[in-house]
Amino acid sequence: MHTKTNILFIINPISGGRGKLRIPDFIDKYLDKEKFNANFVFTEYVGHASELADEAASKNFDVIVAAGGDGTINEVATKVLKHNIVLGVLPLGSGNGLARFLNIPKNLRHAILAINAFKVDRIDTAEFNNKCFFNLAGMGFDAHLSSAFSKDKKRGLAGYVKLGFQEVFNYKAEQYLISIDGIDYKRKAFAVSVANSSQYGNDVYISPNASVKDGLLDVCIIKPFSILKLPVLSYIMLKGTAETSDMIEIIRGKNIKIQREHAGPVHVDGEPLQMGAEIEINISPLSLKVIVP
Repeated sequence: MHTKTNILFIINPISGGRGKLRIPDFIDKYLDKEKFNANFVFTEYVGHASELADEAASKNFDVIVAAGGDGTINEVATKVLKHNIVLGVLPLGSGNGLARFLNIPKNLRHAILAINAFKVDRIDTAEFNNKCFFNLAGMGFDAHLSSAFSKDKKRGLAGYVKLGFQEVFNYKAEQYLISIDGIDYKRKAFAVSVANSSQYGNDVYISPNASVKDGLLDVCIIKPFSILKLPVLSYIMLKGTAETSDMIEIIRGKNIKIQREHAGPVHVDGEPLQMGAEIEINISPLSLKVIVP
């Protein structure tokens, strides 16, 4: 008699703006009971997924599945990494940047079948001033926007776009001193994103050739531009042509330090945070075990 794998599904009931209360029944229907003992738990507040994952890892759960968006994945993966167990992902967020990169199906049944197949791969993880990130982190306009958006209660894509248009007219590019593997770059930038994977989510590519398996981070510097070129920038990101665009400079490396003019907002896997003027970013190659199709 082989022993079953203990698996915990941590479900964010509000990610992606859809109700999730029937998800456990759905998972139960398709999950392989010969292989897994499944447990389900719903998160109730920001940071809860992290606490639940920490607790589960110390109670001999071997696999923890984040059922939610990039924020839920970040909380769960941070603890999975710490305890060296296996991460599963059911992409239920609005953007699903990392899940898209790993080709985890958006279709829930297919994503569960991928968990049944249990193919485990390893991916790079990174730290942004000691806070783990798996997809993207950064500062500048997008961080400013996330920060403003988190204070705005009318959430949703339409609200985000509307706010973006209001803010983009007033936002001023800032000076950054960026050190990448010992080489210094002085840049004025509209935004600086550090990419482990290639996209923000929703197939918006900041660094089309980024890989979570190359041991490198892509520092993507969006240069200051005239507001008339905003549609061009959007098109570049949707088409995945940032590598060849003169609006974005991409420099790859392992150890990165960024000094900006003052403390302020940053975003780490989509979560808005406040950090100091100096930021240190490192990568840990192939450090996270994750189930992939």
